Amino acid sequence: MKVINFFKDFIKIFKDLSEDLDMYIEKDPTAKNKWKVFFTSVSFHGLMAYRFANFFYRYKIYPISYIIYVLSKIIHSMDIHPAAFIEPGIVIDHGFGVVIGETASVGRGTLIYQGVTLGSKKVTSGKRHPIVGKNVMIGAGAKILGHIYIGDDSVIGANAVVLMDVPPKSLVVGVPGKIKKLNCPSSNYYDLNNTINSDYIL
Repeated sequence: MKVINFFKDFIKIFKDLSEDLDMYIEKDPTAKNKWKVFFTSVSFHGLMAYRFANFFYRYKIYPISYIIYVLSKIIHSMDIHPAAFIEPGIVIDHGFGVVIGETASVGRGTLIYQGVTLGSKKVTSGKRHPIVGKNVMIGAGAKILGHIYIGDDSVIGANAVVLMDVPPKSLVVGVPGKIKKLNCPSSNYYDLNNTINSDYIL
């Protein structure tokens, strides 16, 4: 039974990657088709490496998991710990410098830009990284630190430093991050034509 589950979970990696590709088509205006993303997106390659590393990590085949992890850091300039939990159907765009810690989790539909850190606030064991909900947009250079929750459909502005829980549909900007608007879903704040809805301009 364990062998069967092993191969079922291995095959599921490709289903998860297909969902990731679907989300790239939906949220990245430069992604014209899945094949273009598959062959040309370094960020997607880093996400793909994470999915394989995470698979081997969950089955406690640590040597293979960490080999993939280290090679991915070198090749893709992204540091996604294999123990992190990332649901299928997310987008990492221009992913250079992205760091996702060991106990972090990221929900489906989330869009992550370059230089984002999902890190810890202090050296400790146990849960110490953020829980990011579904359909969150995290701007370039944003730092979300500690065991905090980012609510569904929120927007984290570029270079924001977020140290507190964020309710769903919130807009957070600044250092330290402050909630500037409520009921501001990410789908309304930013569209695929790269235009910002004037109702949400600060």
